[in-house]
Amino acid sequence: MPTSTFAFRSRTVRVAVGSSAAAVLLIGGVTGCADRSSGGGDSASYPSGNITLLTPTSAGGATDLTARTLGKQMEADLGVSVIVENRPGGAGSIGMQYLADQDADGYTIGVLPVEVSLLGHQGYSIDPASYDFLGQVNSQPGTIAVPAASPYQTLDDLIAAAEADPGSITVSNAGPGSIWEAGAIELGRVAGVEFTGVPFDGGAPAVTAAVGSQVDAVVAGIGETAPAHSDGRLRVLAVFTEDQAPALPGVPTATELGLDVVIGSWAVIAAPSGLPEDIATKLEQSIETASATDEYIDLIESGGNLPLYRSAGETTSFVGSESDRFAELAAQE
Repeated sequence: MPTSTFAFRSRTVRVAVGSSAAAVLLIGGVTGCADRSSGGGDSASYPSGNITLLTPTSAGGATDLTARTLGKQMEADLGVSVIVENRPGGAGSIGMQYLADQDADGYTIGVLPVEVSLLGHQGYSIDPASYDFLGQVNSQPGTIAVPAASPYQTLDDLIAAAEADPGSITVSNAGPGSIWEAGAIELGRVAGVEFTGVPFDGGAPAVTAAVGSQVDAVVAGIGETAPAHSDGRLRVLAVFTEDQAPALPGVPTATELGLDVVIGSWAVIAAPSGLPEDIATKLEQSIETASATDEYIDLIESGGNLPLYRSAGETTSFVGSESDRFAELAAQE
């Protein structure tokens, strides 16, 4: 099976997973590009047609769930259909680039994961400055899980097997350059073992591979592993958070097991840069309204994810700080 690679190996990678008290600093590198809007941006008539809500991930994963749940709530607020479109591949780079190339008219927006701040440091042509960020809507901790029938009952068991036969333990992830590939490699680095990474186009197929015992383990978001853990298809061995996750009662954190691995993903809503201000305001208000509905919060929490809202300005600052941090890590290589 193919072995994945990831550049950030020199220290523990920490990605914010939902602390509403987290400080956000404006990073000058995340700013709007030239105005590519296709019209005057009349908010009185916007939207006059359906909106495409793109996700650069495959169907069934946490980002896809976020898009479909949020889009349904936005439909009620905006009075038009919000159609979710999946464009997976390249750890999200294919869909992200597609979104960046669309007209900045408010009719194509996207739900983007943490990789929007990461891929530019992995050799992909993805730049946060290509987007106008409209709000953050969730976060999700990372996890490591094994098939239900796996002989590895604990994380110590899995690591011991990897120590005994380096490279023999296969771990699926969401693709080269993805945050979950980073999580798997970071876990191996901190534990002092070598895993063989098996990349897929998204977290959902990576989890499916583990459920089907095609791999020994999977590193993925809690929203993708917690449901399979609850119904007995997977066994989550550890959560990559500071504290135990409510969605996985009794499952230890990696930190509790002596491994300093704290890593997670998040979802933000973005449009191609140059969105007219009045349309951006209308979309931001709709996103804030949708993310506060009981339906959205219940569905996000039921999947193990954490509802978390940040305004457009706060989100722009947050994505910038994340991108800046990943750049610093890359420079240490």
